[in-house]
Amino acid sequence: MGKSTFKNIKILGENLFDLVVGAEQPKLYFNQHGKLHNIQQKMPQLQKKYRPTPYLSNPHIHLLYFDLIRKKTIKLEYDHFDQLCMPDGGVTAISWYGYALPAETPTIVVLHTIKGTPSSMRELVRDLHQLTGWRIALCLRRGHAGLPMPVPQMSIFGSTSDLREQINFIQSIFPDSCLYAVGSSAGTGLLVRYLGEEGENTPFKAAFALCPGYDTEEGFENVHPFYTKIMTRQLFNAFIHPYRETWKNIDSVTRVLSSKTLAEFQQHYFEMAGYTDYQCYSKAINPVYVFENIKIPLMILNAEDDPVCHIKNLEPFKETISNMDNVVVVTTRKGSHCGFYEGWKTQSWSAKLMSNFLKLYANDTKH
Repeated sequence: MGKSTFKNIKILGENLFDLVVGAEQPKLYFNQHGKLHNIQQKMPQLQKKYRPTPYLSNPHIHLLYFDLIRKKTIKLEYDHFDQLCMPDGGVTAISWYGYALPAETPTIVVLHTIKGTPSSMRELVRDLHQLTGWRIALCLRRGHAGLPMPVPQMSIFGSTSDLREQINFIQSIFPDSCLYAVGSSAGTGLLVRYLGEEGENTPFKAAFALCPGYDTEEGFENVHPFYTKIMTRQLFNAFIHPYRETWKNIDSVTRVLSSKTLAEFQQHYFEMAGYTDYQCYSKAINPVYVFENIKIPLMILNAEDDPVCHIKNLEPFKETISNMDNVVVVTTRKGSHCGFYEGWKTQSWSAKLMSNFLKLYANDTKH
C-alpha cells in the first residue's frame, strides 16, 4: 500500500470524524467592500475548520461543562481591585489582572455575562492575558459579585454611563495604554450599545462580541426553555434576594419575582433599572437602535447550536451587517454558548480568535 493510499485513508478518516463531531470552516458575514473585506486572509484561524472537543459536540453537554465544571477548575488570582462610586451613589468595580505590567501595555476591557463575577470570568481573563500578554480590566456592573447596592438601580445589560465612568477611571490610571474591548454574552449588549452611542469618540481601538443575542427585545424569547427558567431563578438569587432592603420601596419587585422566564423578567424589571416603563428602558438599553453607528473594527462570534443566544437572532441583521464598513460576524456550526472548546484538553478556540483579532489591530496602529 503506497503513501498516496495511506494519505487518502487518513483524509477519509478525518472527514468522517469531522462529520461526526460537526467540524466545519467558519462562515463569515461582512461588507465585501468594507474595511474588513480581507479579514479572512489576515487571520489563518478563519481559514481552517473549528473542530469541537469530541466529547463536547452536544451543545448542552458543552454548555454544562463550561458552566459547571470549567469555571470551577480554573485557578487565577486577580492582582488588584478597585471599587468605584458612580455619580448617583451606585457602586461598580474593576478587577484587574496584569495590573503591574508596564504602563504602556495595552489593556483589554472585559464586559461580563448576565450574572458574571470575577470568579466566573477567570478563564476568559486568563486566556486573553496569556494569548496577548496584555493587562485585563474586568468591569463589574452594579450588584455583581456581592457589590454593595446603596441605590435601587441595576440592569442585567449594564449602563453605558457607568461604563464611561469605568473607562475614564482606567484611562486615569493608565493614560498611555491603548484600550480594546471584549463583551461576553449579556456583556455584548453593553459593549455594542456603548460603541453605537460613542461612534468615533470611543477610546477602544477594536472590539469583540462573544455570543450576543442582538435585539434585546426579542433575544430572550429564543432561549431554550430549560435555560430561561434556570437563569431567571439565578437572577432572583443574585440581584433581588440579597438586596431586599435596597428594593423595599420598588413596588414592581413582586411582579418581577413572579417571572418564569428571562423575557418575563425583562418585561417587569424596568423600574429596577431606573425607567418609568418598558419602552423607555428598551430604547435606552437595546443595542440595535445604535448598532449602525459603530465606527471601530468589531468582530462578532456566534455558534449555530447556541441554546441561549439562538442563531436565529442574527437573521434580521445579516443585510445590515453586509452594508456596514467595519463589522464582521463569524458563525460556527458547533460551540454552544461561550464554550468553543477544541482538542482533548479543551482549549478555547474563541479566546484565540479574540486575541488574534485584537492583536491584528494593535499591530495596525503601530504602522
